[in-house]
Amino acid sequence: MKKTIFLLLMILPVIHLSAQREYLPTEEDLEVFHKTKTYVVLKNNPMSDYNFEIRDAMEKYWDITPYEYLNFDDFQSKLTEPGASFLFTATVMFEKDKSNTRYVFLCLSQGGDEPTLEDMHDIVNIPLGFYGVDEEHYSYKLGTLVNFMQKHVRMITENPELISQNVFKEYNDNMADLEDKTLYLIEDELQKEISTEARIRDVYPYKFKLVTREEIKEAIMNKDENVVFLHKVGPEGKKLNARVYKILIGAGDSKFYYFDYHKVKGRTPDAFLEWDLKKLGKAK
Repeated sequence: MKKTIFLLLMILPVIHLSAQREYLPTEEDLEVFHKTKTYVVLKNNPMSDYNFEIRDAMEKYWDITPYEYLNFDDFQSKLTEPGASFLFTATVMFEKDKSNTRYVFLCLSQGGDEPTLEDMHDIVNIPLGFYGVDEEHYSYKLGTLVNFMQKHVRMITENPELISQNVFKEYNDNMADLEDKTLYLIEDELQKEISTEARIRDVYPYKFKLVTREEIKEAIMNKDENVVFLHKVGPEGKKLNARVYKILIGAGDSKFYYFDYHKVKGRTPDAFLEWDLKKLGKAK
């Protein structure tokens, strides 16, 4: 899924994932994980939006393991602690991506006997945002994403046969359930061909609403079971060959209803595409 040899930079408080390792959790990894304490790695900036939101998310949702907050500077020293797992953000690059685009991922991984970050076993990782965008662009979604992560871990623990490089596409079976939901979309995240209500209505037969990020945040805070929102992670521009992740998430149930990605090229922009909406509308 991602480049996963980690380099912990002692000058800058950023974890860089900078070489290819397609690690998938094993049944043994999952069994061990459920017995760990999860260290939630905080940013060095005490006023970070991420720090506030991840604390709130953990307190509201996390019950799969005991947890404790950890300052970034203490992260590396905890890696070999017996029975430890870690929730942290990392900068991700893809080996075959000639654009050298960097993303921020939310990572859940296990420590172990080995003393280096590259030896950690990944449990689940989710794209958060494009590297360099303000944290406020994605931090308000952390509660939903954290809740999804632990539900996902429980699912693959109970159904290890589902573990694969494309495991998130298992959730595309939920597309048909959008018939009973209201899809929240942000205009600047949409392909121009579907950037108005009239154009969306032409290709998407179910309820939808063009909203602001504040309205999505409000739906998440209210745990609105009727709302599914778009979480788009892309290069925020025309960077060719860069990946654009498109995830539809329930504001109330933290369930993935759709997962896909494409690469920016030619007439395929950094946006949620008309093709995506048509695919959703045909799901039955």
